[in-house]
Amino acid sequence: MLKDIDEMLLTSEKKRENLIPILQRIQQRHAYLSPDAMKLVALHLGISSSEVYGVATFYNQFRFHPPGKHQIKVCLGTACHVVGGDIILENFERKLGIKDGETTPDREFSIERVACVGCCALAPVAVVDDVVQACMAPSKVEGILLGFDIERERDEREKQESEASQ
Repeated sequence: MLKDIDEMLLTSEKKRENLIPILQRIQQRHAYLSPDAMKLVALHLGISSSEVYGVATFYNQFRFHPPGKHQIKVCLGTACHVVGGDIILENFERKLGIKDGETTPDREFSIERVACVGCCALAPVAVVDDVVQACMAPSKVEGILLGFDIERERDEREKQESEASQ
């Protein structure tokens, strides 16, 4: 990851105004900003690591821990909140044993509350791996997570069968 960031920085001008675009590119490519990545950016731009960290933590678009393989975003915009978006978020948190902004220890899932996904007529809404889940209900939360369990078991079974046939 750090080697890739080093190479990416070679194409970025060493101007202070490039800080946010650089951080955005790193996160887009690697899904989060590590402390070492922020140090590399600071060295590249000739500013302190604490300044890079200060800018990054000011904006809620930046993540500082690797997200889970499956990312769950629960909308808590006005329309979703009014029809129980907070209950959907609590249900995901309870089923996965993590809170908003956290990732499961196995890095399988991460949960994030978002302000609005632009699907107000379908409220409450969750976005699971970039797929909009409309008209969410607590029972749908369990069904979505069960679907991932079934998929994982199928993949493991196929892997075992493939290894056995070789």
